[in-house]
Amino acid sequence: MGTWDVGPFDNDSAADWCGALNDASAERRVELIRQALATAAGSDDYLDGDDANSAIAAAAIVAAQRGGQPITSAYAPSFLVKGGGVELPSDSDLAALALRALDRVAAERSEWRDLWEEAGALPQATAVLTSIREGLSR
Repeated sequence: MGTWDVGPFDNDSAADWCGALNDASAERRVELIRQALATAAGSDDYLDGDDANSAIAAAAIVAAQRGGQPITSAYAPSFLVKGGGVELPSDSDLAALALRALDRVAAERSEWRDLWEEAGALPQATAVLTSIREGLSR
């Protein structure tokens, strides 16, 4: 996996997932976001790094739609960078699901956590998760 920074879109797996989201029809995007979050949140086994990175990107998108940090990364879906959005249902549980996914990503038995610990950059990486959580809590 290629990773070039700690941001939610700054790795190959998140960029690939964002490309698929960008290419999906507007009607299917919420489903893809929900799938990425549910995969991480529902994992009882060792969480794969690709699944963790996709969930982080999905959580960042949900947070941005709720008034969190805007999406500006060149690796994010271009429709979002250009000012577009995702129509989240008003009764959506996506914010709560995203928080559970981020909890799982940062927990033990997570490749994402293990890789950032090995790199000596876990505090910087978890700070990104904290910023996303703030947007989800709005």
